Amino acid sequence: MQGEYESILCVKPDVNVYRIPPRASNRAYRAADWKLDAPDWSGRMRITAKGKVAYIKLEDKISGELFAQAPVKEYPGIAVETVSDSSRYFVLRIQDDNGRSAFIGVGFGDRGDAFDFNVALQDHFKWVKQENELSKSAQFGDSVPKLDLGFKEGQTITLNIGPKAWPLKHAVIIHITQI
Repeated sequence: MQGEYESILCVKPDVNVYRIPPRASNRAYRAADWKLDAPDWSGRMRITAKGKVAYIKLEDKISGELFAQAPVKEYPGIAVETVSDSSRYFVLRIQDDNGRSAFIGVGFGDRGDAFDFNVALQDHFKWVKQENELSKSAQFGDSVPKLDLGFKEGQTITLNIGPKAWPLKHAVIIHITQI
């Protein structure tokens, strides 16, 4: 949408990218099937958000030139998948400007970086869910009956402020009645 700004959710300076073999049937991806000792590309990862969509951007460490980008509309989902044998590796569905997509493997040298990556995406989509619920409640707010906390005709409230709660020697009783 026009007018929306892009915010940075997370930056990780060291990420490796791998060509991955086609998935055999519906079996989960395994990082052990990749050539982990020889990454096909290394660089920086930035996770940004524009509106409700998160973008995982793989960039050159020095120039900042974009290598690949994965738009993420839901998490977990097809755009980011975990692998079955490690918490440091993921499969990304990258897309170019023409909408063509491919699957690549990404990996972090440190478990803490993988954890931060996961949390950044989870937090963003937790916010998206809250925004959706708020907009739904605002949209349907008029159809929900309002709670009437006003006095009804003839209703009386009695306040009894006894001598223990009041510095006076005698109790004070106040009656309030709606007319």
